[in-house]
Amino acid sequence: MIRIICVGKLKEGYWREAQAEYDKRIQKYTNLSIIEVPDSMIDQEKIALEKEKEEILKHLTGKEYLITLEIEGKILSSIEFSQKLDQIFLSHSDITFLIGGSYGIHPDLKERAQFHLSFSKMTFPHQLFRILLLEQIFRSYKILNHEKYHK
Repeated sequence: MIRIICVGKLKEGYWREAQAEYDKRIQKYTNLSIIEVPDSMIDQEKIALEKEKEEILKHLTGKEYLITLEIEGKILSSIEFSQKLDQIFLSHSDITFLIGGSYGIHPDLKERAQFHLSFSKMTFPHQLFRILLLEQIFRSYKILNHEKYHK
């Protein structure tokens, strides 16, 4: 099972439609759960990160393999990403991806993660990034199953 914990909601319909499409595609390979926790909407970074951390912790069991999405993380190609997922599933039945809010991810959660992943040194809007992550998860399953997918 793959879970994605996201700070904030998808507001625009086109993001929700894109998410629904990838959800449908990924469900052919594994169960997918997307959990949205409230964005703290606080202008003080420390307080905002702490509030978001408390909300995120409600959804972590300690049994999952936690991957944080952060600029400082490791950059992988799509093939390397698919191999990483395959390797993780050999020892864990659940993978949880964590997408932080506008201030990122609380240091305690980063420390708890088993892997830190970056898609780029660039910053992306959280709504767009969620769709990028879903696309790469879907692409990984296509790669692992030796199925054709556009390049």
